[in-house]
Amino acid sequence: MGILRLSHLDLRVPDLELATAYYSEVMGLVETAREDNKVYLKCWDEHQHHSVILTYASTYGLESFGFKVEFPDDLDVLQARVETAGLETERLRPGELGPGSGETVRFVAPSGHVTELVYEMTQVGNMLPLNNPPPAPMGLVGIHPPRLDHIFLMCEDVDAITAFYRDVLGFRLTEQILGDDGHQIASFLERTHTPHDIAFIVGPNGAFHHMAFWMDDWNDLRTAADICAYNGVPIDAGPTRHGATRGWGLYCFDPAGNRNEFYTGGYWADPDREPVTWTESEMGRAVFYYEGVVNHDFLTVHS
Repeated sequence: MGILRLSHLDLRVPDLELATAYYSEVMGLVETAREDNKVYLKCWDEHQHHSVILTYASTYGLESFGFKVEFPDDLDVLQARVETAGLETERLRPGELGPGSGETVRFVAPSGHVTELVYEMTQVGNMLPLNNPPPAPMGLVGIHPPRLDHIFLMCEDVDAITAFYRDVLGFRLTEQILGDDGHQIASFLERTHTPHDIAFIVGPNGAFHHMAFWMDDWNDLRTAADICAYNGVPIDAGPTRHGATRGWGLYCFDPAGNRNEFYTGGYWADPDREPVTWTESEMGRAVFYYEGVVNHDFLTVHS
């Protein structure tokens, strides 16, 4: 019961056609619908209608994001918990948030991010037959990650948002970076037994750091770097290793300036697994294990 996984996110882009070309031709996402100021896309192995929405706006950043819940009653339970925590909520019918959208509970989290809990988005399939399928569809282009993996956000009070996600939304803490003063600099939380479905790091409320797409292995990550370099996509960091989550990552920017990550590796996070703590002095190694330092540009705010 409760939240299953990260469902979707809505990104602001000042040039909708350029961003659509990047996400469909370089990234290899599949376009599923289009409105006057929005384009809906999904990764090839996702069954639901969309996982990425591009919204025309004057600047870049995160408009909203959402999680998928398993049962319709989960919306009622979680909405009540969010309201008990002192937050206002909005209930939206299927289709109100655009093509394919399901019944949704919407609220602004204590971190300042517009958050959606969604039940039963339209299912469109993953381009493979249900009987005797091949490993992947023919004709995939670009990097073509199979699915959206996690989102990384910024806020002023990481301790408070971690408690909200744990106590109200039912997430489990897998790792944290603790400052010398005992407060959390960063936290990693999961619902899918992966190292993280969402993470937070200290910064301005409502700020966006990156969204990450799953890659099946290290070779796919290297290929993604090759494709980025060939197409002139600015590479921010990597391919490299993370200390926190034990994954490998490659970071780049879309044409609007939104940071993308391609991510693989990690571990299976059982519910009874004790959280891992990194100290402030080892923060560099927690983020970039090989390099051991985090440069200032990597903590750039994308609101």
